Amino acid sequence: MNMMRKLWVVATTWCVLAGGVCAQEAAKHAITFEDLIKLQRVAEPAISPDGKWVAYTVTVPDMEANRNASNIWLVATSGGEAIQLTQSGKDSSPVWSPDGKMIAFISSRSGDGQVYLLSMEGGEPHPLTKLSTGADLAIWSPDGKTIAFTWAVYPECKDDECNKKKDEEAGKNKVKAHVAETLLYRHWTHWNEGKRSHLFVVPADGSGAAKDLTAGAEYDVPPDQRGEASDINFSPDSKEISFTAVTDKVEATSTNGDLFTVPVSGGEAKRITTQPGFDGNPVYSPDGKYIAYHAQLTAGYEADRWRVMLYGRATGKNENLTETSFDRSAANLAWSTDSAKIYFNAENETLDPIYEMAPKVGAVPKKLIDGYNGAVSMSADGKTLAFTRTSLTMPAEVFTAASDGTGLKQVTHQNDGALAKIEMNAPEKFWFEGAEATRVHAMLIKPPHFDATKKYPLLVLLHGGPQTMWGDSWGYRWNAQVFSAAGYVMLLINRRGSTGFGQKFTDEITNDWGGKPYVDVMKGVDAALVKHPFIDGKRMAAAGGSYGGYMANWIATHTDRFKAIVSHAGIWDKNSMYATEELWFEEHDMQGTPWSAPENYKKWAPMTYATALGKFKTPTLVVGGERDYRVPYTQSAEFFSALQRQGVPSKLVIFPDEGHWVLKPVNSQFWYKTFLEWVDKYTK
Repeated sequence: MNMMRKLWVVATTWCVLAGGVCAQEAAKHAITFEDLIKLQRVAEPAISPDGKWVAYTVTVPDMEANRNASNIWLVATSGGEAIQLTQSGKDSSPVWSPDGKMIAFISSRSGDGQVYLLSMEGGEPHPLTKLSTGADLAIWSPDGKTIAFTWAVYPECKDDECNKKKDEEAGKNKVKAHVAETLLYRHWTHWNEGKRSHLFVVPADGSGAAKDLTAGAEYDVPPDQRGEASDINFSPDSKEISFTAVTDKVEATSTNGDLFTVPVSGGEAKRITTQPGFDGNPVYSPDGKYIAYHAQLTAGYEADRWRVMLYGRATGKNENLTETSFDRSAANLAWSTDSAKIYFNAENETLDPIYEMAPKVGAVPKKLIDGYNGAVSMSADGKTLAFTRTSLTMPAEVFTAASDGTGLKQVTHQNDGALAKIEMNAPEKFWFEGAEATRVHAMLIKPPHFDATKKYPLLVLLHGGPQTMWGDSWGYRWNAQVFSAAGYVMLLINRRGSTGFGQKFTDEITNDWGGKPYVDVMKGVDAALVKHPFIDGKRMAAAGGSYGGYMANWIATHTDRFKAIVSHAGIWDKNSMYATEELWFEEHDMQGTPWSAPENYKKWAPMTYATALGKFKTPTLVVGGERDYRVPYTQSAEFFSALQRQGVPSKLVIFPDEGHWVLKPVNSQFWYKTFLEWVDKYTK
């Protein structure tokens, strides 16, 4: 018997012993939470100036410490084995020096976050800043001489000693009262206690002290919770910085954010935009003539699409490049090295492609790279792009491509070994007719080891926002594959109000929270049942968080089609929801305040319809976080009280150490376990 024959016999025998399944396939299993929590989370790719390397972060949950450990890694753009550069587990946000000899990053290894420098010639990282309250968002100037960063300070303080003293006094004070005289007094998970994030610069060689470029400012750079590192950028000659700030007196009701410029040498900041919405992501053209940025044009509405804008530095003129040529929301802007093209990402029908366009009014953007991609990092010669890429079957990895979109290549493989052992099904995408005969998009995921002859329970996931979308992308908080692996057909519907389907589609949720969006969801369920006979329509559950939790609550009071419901941080009473921190959410979508438009707040409150056991009877799990200031956890408590008082089987879970999201690894484990036990109890 020849060697090939022997191998065939051995393989065939093993397949028979494995019940007809080849060994490689038999080794695959449905994903569990334990698999999910071990996956390495890749983010923040930064390409070296010469285009040969990509620095990036890898975060791994630490169950023992109950936190996420993050380090800096390095991989060649040509591919190959990745190298771990840092070991502290507290490092993030790598940025290259223009000469490619050093990487600056943020590390909290010594306590609060500080700017650290790491030489590519070897050696240990060393701190550039040693500030009492920590630093954040480091950016290197094009000439390599300066690093800009942000630092939370008391506006009245002139030096770090003052900041340190005020913190110590607050720590010693036995009175711990939160005191406010203005809105926004708290945000996301923190209270505002008198500090502001200011913009600083420091010599990169450590030869001088940090300088506050926004000294005394009663605003944050970048805006608190709404801004990011991309909202700060140097000019090509390193003499100026542009940044975004919110200067409106009542921040809680304003989505306005304007662009400013300030000399790196110091001086008064100059406002250069006045659109009524949020202006952000300023990026200077390499020739120094323009600043490209994205802007929203509707006041008080954070879901207005981002237009690509152009500011002429010599003329002071602002131009809207995409108002009529592109009905999507542009983000993560970048210039080609010859200043002839602008690159950006834009959500589009569950994906997040990379586009390019000429910097001209009315220019039609060209899709360069399809799929679900992150922000682009470009080499100094403009020839190579690096970015993260993900899908519903693949956690984010770093990819590279030529600047014309060709040569797409995966260069990191942090999770290949783990994924090789897991069976997952890609989503099946389909359209159906929703409310008012509008085309609505959905994705369906079949369970692992799917058998079309069997009947499976259906789990409908309801996304939040409300103006966001279900993307064909990996997630860790509401992972559809983990739910599917428990034996569910997953249905993800991009109902009315979703982004990525045009501004009109997004806007149609305004003052209609339980109207067309609810009809879209119900019609989506009907379409799935007609299309797929393997779905058991008598065993269905629905679950969602934030606005998705609201929709779960709305479903609970409007239909008994579902056997179980999970409501996470769901809105129950629209009037008491006015305790939220960003009031523009309520005032825009309800078209007024609780006293100026009381009929809207009553009409769209699930509580209004909790009147009859005939409708209000679905077993419901209610979840919230005590540190959630977006949807105060009292909303969940009120809903649970109503469920209990009407005799509805229900369970309340409140995390004292979580906010709007469940982020700590041990809490996440408990969340997934409780979630699946609840839906299993009523659908299996």
